[in-house]
Amino acid sequence: MFDAKNLSSRRLSIYTAIALAIPVGLIFYIAEGRKWLALGIFVTVLLMAYFLFLFVLERFIYRKIKPIYKLIYKTKATKKEETYYKYILPAKSISEVAEDVEAWAEENRLEMELLKANEQYRREFLQNLSHEFKTPVFSILSYVETLLNTQNDDPEIRKRFLEKTSKNVQRLAGMLNDLDEISKLERGELKLKKSNFVIQELLRECQESIAIKTEPLRVKTGIKKGCEAPIAVNADKEKIRQVLLNLFENAIKYGRKNGSIKVGVYATDDKRILVEISDDGIGISSKSLPRIFERFYRTESGRNVEASGSGLGLAICKHIIEAHRQTIHIRSTENVGTTIGFTLDAKKDG
Repeated sequence: MFDAKNLSSRRLSIYTAIALAIPVGLIFYIAEGRKWLALGIFVTVLLMAYFLFLFVLERFIYRKIKPIYKLIYKTKATKKEETYYKYILPAKSISEVAEDVEAWAEENRLEMELLKANEQYRREFLQNLSHEFKTPVFSILSYVETLLNTQNDDPEIRKRFLEKTSKNVQRLAGMLNDLDEISKLERGELKLKKSNFVIQELLRECQESIAIKTEPLRVKTGIKKGCEAPIAVNADKEKIRQVLLNLFENAIKYGRKNGSIKVGVYATDDKRILVEISDDGIGISSKSLPRIFERFYRTESGRNVEASGSGLGLAICKHIIEAHRQTIHIRSTENVGTTIGFTLDAKKDG
């Protein structure tokens, strides 16, 4: 038995020729009664039918398929590809050719989806970039125009307007600095100055730095019970400080008044240290989680929160951690809270 769905052109031609030659040979044998004549007729018809059917298949079917393969490969055929078209392609069955075309179609479908996703990302990035820069620029413009056009010479009012202008200029400068930094990180230009240090000590330093922001909101910060024992890590201390401050400020911004921010430190089995910062804030939807480390990306709930940062904090954190050849992750539930964690190498001996 043979698989009729997977016949190559040559096999199809020989089977068809045999099916035609056998009855012709039998007819001559019955009519003439001469065995050798009937055999000669059988062989002649077999060969003629084989080459005729092969020619028809090559001419009208596989030559039509060849341009499809050229379209699939998109480029002018090399000598190797011409050999493929000439010798290998004709030996393929129709179903095998169909599988090749379907595989090509699936590959192109995925490529088109990726291109569409990249285009959507580009549009959203430009939109978010424009939004982030527009707010401080328009604020500066408004304050300056008010100062120029107002008839009020009250020094207190002028001072207040100048302070607001200065605040927006600093925000704009901060965004430009962050953009410059993230560009360097993406180009792999970050040079790490690794050293051994106790991560809990750095966490306490960061908590003291953000106290000016947490105290007015009555937000409690601290290291989780069972995680206080000193654990030394090997990393760039100042860059990890930058990561921690970004994560703390993010937790404050999207946290709750009278809420809490807790830090966990855990040693893993593969000589790495896991650091996790958890808040009990507004949380993030599952739809937004995959994009949370994109530049300038804000969740729908995050758009309702007063923006004070550059919108690049989490993207910078991701690049710094990846520069350490480590991973950063996030898990969150809306109206419950968010946990962002990252790994670091344990202390290096010597």
